[in-house]
Amino acid sequence: MPHTPTRHAIRGSYVTFRADPFAAPAADALVLEEDGLIIMEHGRITHCGPYALVRAHLGETPLTHYPDCLISAGFIDAHVHYPQISAIASWGEQLLPWLEQYIFPTEAQFASMDVARQTARLFLSELLRNGTTTAAVYCTVHPQSVDAFFEESARLGTRMIAGKVLMDRNCPPNLQDTAQSGYDQSAALIARWHGTGRQLYAVTPRFAITSTPEQLELAGDLLRRTQGLYMQTHLAENLDEIAAVRSLFPHHSSYLDVYAKAGLDGPRAIFGHAIHMSEHDFAHCHHSGCTLAHCPTSNLFLGSGAFRLFDALKPDRPVHVALGTDIGAGTSLSLLATMGEAYKVSLMAGDTRLSAAQALWLATAGAARALHLHDRIGHIAPGMEADLCVMDPHATPLMAQRSARTTTLAERLFTLMVLGDDRAIRATWVNGKVVHSRAEAA
Repeated sequence: MPHTPTRHAIRGSYVTFRADPFAAPAADALVLEEDGLIIMEHGRITHCGPYALVRAHLGETPLTHYPDCLISAGFIDAHVHYPQISAIASWGEQLLPWLEQYIFPTEAQFASMDVARQTARLFLSELLRNGTTTAAVYCTVHPQSVDAFFEESARLGTRMIAGKVLMDRNCPPNLQDTAQSGYDQSAALIARWHGTGRQLYAVTPRFAITSTPEQLELAGDLLRRTQGLYMQTHLAENLDEIAAVRSLFPHHSSYLDVYAKAGLDGPRAIFGHAIHMSEHDFAHCHHSGCTLAHCPTSNLFLGSGAFRLFDALKPDRPVHVALGTDIGAGTSLSLLATMGEAYKVSLMAGDTRLSAAQALWLATAGAARALHLHDRIGHIAPGMEADLCVMDPHATPLMAQRSARTTTLAERLFTLMVLGDDRAIRATWVNGKVVHSRAEAA
């Protein structure tokens, strides 16, 4: 059997963060090495910096050179549904009828392990083709959908967060669990997968409409039982949804209060969308350490509204925010495309214009901080896990023409996020190994 080297190196321009660009000027927040070298061993970065200085550590290490590209830490998707990839681009409905007409029938197919495995392979392959190396992923109500997802993630070596959806009411009978069966199945999945290799588990009530108070209480109990678990659900996405929650939980002061009273807020709680939020809601999220997943392509596609990013990030009580693609209401697994749409939504919401550095932060270092993974991913630095995304600013003739006219890093990044998609991802490295290369995929 041929020897597979555990040491690799890549050369090229790379960008990373030394500060939060929402709190510091982009020039102070970003680090750019125009001719950089990154050396990786056993899945971690051991050395990085200017090629002229770091090459002394190369020795016989295999070297891959990416001239005219821009290397970043791998992208992080904070909110996405892998089973819904089959229902992407489904026409004409807002959130609640869209779920009933398209999503519940699609998710029912995941009673089949074969469907789950085939979809997990496709989904993770597409993530990597788009430069995404970590994601917070919703599976279905079926435990085998979680097993299929984590099996494929473990094979690829990706760091993923995922969990079984909990739904014990207001959904088709073939997608219902019970408060107790959902608890028992989740507990078994947690024991099997949480902290196994690079896999992490998220307790996953779909949203308050589809869980009884008893199920939400048991979900909170799951969180308290095991250290380091995540919680993911949906919050304040759609006005009809909010009205339904108010009717189902009349004694709670707000939608967020439903989750808070069940113990589902706090660090490692990820709330998808959070469009229609009050100042009290934002303040609660700040004090409890919650993360809001901003999903602009989904919110535009379903007509849900515009997330108020700069309200969420007010300096006196900033809330953790990361970007999500939210497939299949979202229209692209590309976080480059998602950054571009987030820029447009920031204008629609009456906010300050989102800069390219800020958008990249929300998809890398800022997302890692929001998910409490900043000691492992999101930065290019010695000791970090070697998950990297290689972007090609000349991937299409239009991008090449525009990139030739850029003179600053900010312009290069903005061009990538407005014109870029999966074609702009030259290569993706996971755990120190190349797992996608555009040349090989062509």
